[in-house]
Amino acid sequence: MHSFRQRAARGLQSGDSFSLSRCFTPQDIQRFAEISRDYNPVHFHPPFAEARGFREPVAHGLLTASLVTEIGGQIGWLASAMRFQFRRPVYARDTVTCRWLITEVDARGRATAVITLSNEDGVIVLEGETRGVLPGEQERQLLSQMLAEGDPGNPLAR
Repeated sequence: MHSFRQRAARGLQSGDSFSLSRCFTPQDIQRFAEISRDYNPVHFHPPFAEARGFREPVAHGLLTASLVTEIGGQIGWLASAMRFQFRRPVYARDTVTCRWLITEVDARGRATAVITLSNEDGVIVLEGETRGVLPGEQERQLLSQMLAEGDPGNPLAR
């Protein structure tokens, strides 16, 4: 199977889809708080999370949504808009799968993708849409060159 970036180098079109899974750890949640400065007690304080109706502290919604940006980053998608609907909580140690489907591409390479994220039980935790610009011919050539060089700067390529 070709990597996301290899597929992008060949050119993307309507109907192309991508999927990846990730398990968020308590350390991921802590690091996201450090970067985002979002220390809402719902993410760290069990009694507060329980008062909000959760069984334990929850992962940040935007940490969960980072799976969308992981795919976008791997394919060179330049986002112009994102819309998310957070449906269910994600807890530390949940495995979340992101499914991304390109639904529209216009003549200028502007595209729309629908996004669905589900937990390991198949429950949808986030739905959304992203709009952006696909890599053009010059960018695809550069992606091919980067891939030929081992994709330097991309630790996910190793």
